[in-house]
Amino acid sequence: MSYVTEIAPAPADQVIDHFSRRLSLETDCADVAQALKDRPDFTLLHVVGTSAAYERRHIPTAIHLNHRDISAERMAEWPLDTIFVVYCAGPHCNGADQAALKLARLGRPVKIMIGGITGWADEELPFATGPEAGSFKQAA
Repeated sequence: MSYVTEIAPAPADQVIDHFSRRLSLETDCADVAQALKDRPDFTLLHVVGTSAAYERRHIPTAIHLNHRDISAERMAEWPLDTIFVVYCAGPHCNGADQAALKLARLGRPVKIMIGGITGWADEELPFATGPEAGSFKQAA
């Protein structure tokens, strides 16, 4: 018996529950990129760093809104049913976690894009530059 199988796999219903809950909280770079190519049904938020850092490199279509600036007043720009996908610098950063928590406390639907900018770069996906969100197709 190996360390892998020493503890038996969970029953299928527990696995389904676990991964369904996990996928309701997060998405990944490849799925976001595909949605941006097609027709995104969410608003992508770049939630860390300064405006200058955002202008140097961000994910196409992402709006810069630092997690510290998330408030009921600021979020009033979007309809209440807007789904937000938030990302930060990468696994070493908890800005997306902080943004997701704030958005959820405001009653906003939210997911984290795991990997953040680091994951996006690892997938060799295109970045945008400048102060505007731009479109994915323009940046590709």
